[in-house]
Amino acid sequence: MGTALVYHEDMTATRLLWDDPECEIECPERLTAALDGLRQRGLEERCLCLSACEASEEELGLVHSPEYIALVQKTQTLDKEELHALSKQYNAVYFHPDTFHCARLAAGAALQLVDAVLTGAVHNGLALVRPPGHHSQRAAANGFCVFNNVALAAKHAKQKYGLQRILIVDWDVHHGQGIQYIFNDDPSVLYFSWHRYEHGSFWPFLPESDADAVGQGQGQGFTVNLPWNQFDPELVLVSAGFDSAIGDPEGQMQATPECFAHLTQLLQVLAGGRICAVLEGGYHLESLAQSVCMMVQTLLGDPTPPLLGLMVPCQSALESIQSVQTAQTPYWTSLQQNVAPVLSSSTHSPEERSLRLLGESPTCAVAEDSLSPLLDQLCLRPAPPICTAVASTVPGAALCLPPGVLHQEGSVLREETEAWARLHKSRFQDEDLATLGKILCLLDGIMDGQIRNAIATTTALATAATLDVLIQRCLARRAQRVLCVALGQLDRPLDLADDGRRILWLNIRGKDAAIQSMFHFSTPLPQTTGGFLSLILGLVLPLAYGFQPDMVLMALGPAHGLQNAQAALLAAMLRSPVGGRILAVVEEESIRLLARSLAQALHGETPPSLGPFSKATPEEIQALMFLKARLEARWKLLQVAAPPP
Repeated sequence: MGTALVYHEDMTATRLLWDDPECEIECPERLTAALDGLRQRGLEERCLCLSACEASEEELGLVHSPEYIALVQKTQTLDKEELHALSKQYNAVYFHPDTFHCARLAAGAALQLVDAVLTGAVHNGLALVRPPGHHSQRAAANGFCVFNNVALAAKHAKQKYGLQRILIVDWDVHHGQGIQYIFNDDPSVLYFSWHRYEHGSFWPFLPESDADAVGQGQGQGFTVNLPWNQFDPELVLVSAGFDSAIGDPEGQMQATPECFAHLTQLLQVLAGGRICAVLEGGYHLESLAQSVCMMVQTLLGDPTPPLLGLMVPCQSALESIQSVQTAQTPYWTSLQQNVAPVLSSSTHSPEERSLRLLGESPTCAVAEDSLSPLLDQLCLRPAPPICTAVASTVPGAALCLPPGVLHQEGSVLREETEAWARLHKSRFQDEDLATLGKILCLLDGIMDGQIRNAIATTTALATAATLDVLIQRCLARRAQRVLCVALGQLDRPLDLADDGRRILWLNIRGKDAAIQSMFHFSTPLPQTTGGFLSLILGLVLPLAYGFQPDMVLMALGPAHGLQNAQAALLAAMLRSPVGGRILAVVEEESIRLLARSLAQALHGETPPSLGPFSKATPEEIQALMFLKARLEARWKLLQVAAPPP
């Protein structure tokens, strides 16, 4: 259905009219730089562009008091001295004669985006707005914010569309205390804030920004953990601040723009993919433009670029997670089990949920002369000619593949590929050898950038041999790291010993967890939804990000045991760490059941729900804890707590 971009050039009208070093960074160029970046990269033309309209006073009243709305309206007639005097009554705010018009446009853009997504006109979108909104309160401007755009969008979605579960993700570097205050006792809105705190020494300097603020009344109960299927939001709103991005003078952090692509893609498995992002902070123009482009590119369905550098959590991040876990354990069964990020519906009823993530990191200033080379390293990858391809002996019509997925009936083997297939002919029946040739074509297409990802079928007897050949082909094509996630009765090939550190092999099978090496281990397939989510989020995803593979091979062999929704979620979550480069090999008896869901997930669509939540069993918890305890020394992202002093 596409991606909306909501904008109006009038929102560039406001600017600071007097000297104020604190406020001068909130300037019109923030919008023009972001929009220019989208245009230069051809992203704007791929979106449905909507011209923002002003929110009505009645709509503003969903959050703000009549007296405050009237006060902001009065700024249209004030002179410079009067505007300056009024601005000084608030914290880090400036008013301009066009503030009321611009702020109404910003709020209206957020409401229009919600309308477009919830009526099905688009799948997701971004409201490119200023002034920002997440610090604004019922009767007070604060931190450059006049009207609380995201809070208004949530109230609008509840009132007009009757939504009962809305997730707000706020990744601005500053705590969005305005949103927290507005929904502090509202159990229908799950608020997730990721921000710098520095023990209260970072703006807005509030004790309620700390981990021990757990809401009030029915809103009690926050968690750091990502809210997957159990809250089951009907809509995701993102307070998209980019002031934690590299080079930003406010955040002084080093988040590279591609981080926001990965955050966006992780959210796309929620709420049927219905995401409405609204611009908040971001004050380094080049970094802001790059970050906005990364987010929009991901909303459009393009693959995420790789995350560069060592994937090791810093000490302060682990300490923050540990602090929040301590504060939230009384409210969440998943934290009491101490395994992985799962929100348990057995702990809270739908009327009793709220969420917050506290992030705390050391100041990381970046010299201006070192910023451009870092940003120049980023690349916005063009979409491959073919996004997802399927090679199967089953006719395409019988597989019910979604639109845009190519069913490869036949293929012309390149001479090199054909020779590679013949090299292994002794391990295959004649019909399996022909299938192997097609699968190698798909693999070469992915590695050459002609195909984003693919699904292929094999006979049950040929699955293990096919996987072995694919691994060797990846290594021959100079892939540095290959992640193999093998489900069912599939053993790691014995002749890969020399390339042990280039292959990470995770086998999901059997009844017991086992570790052959730091690059070869196995775990049982959980039978509960809680156990399965813990496996994906607490083991598979951290390993995938830590390993940083060039290619993912996902093999569903005999007796794999995966259900439709499980296979789709696993495929969807593996897309992010590898930029979408996945080849899924499925034994032919399962392909009719799994093809459509797998293809949809690899194509970027939201995977289906896992169904009613069931808590992880003690055996499932024990298996996961056994692996994490022994692997976290090598795979640092498995750590969820700071080591003892």
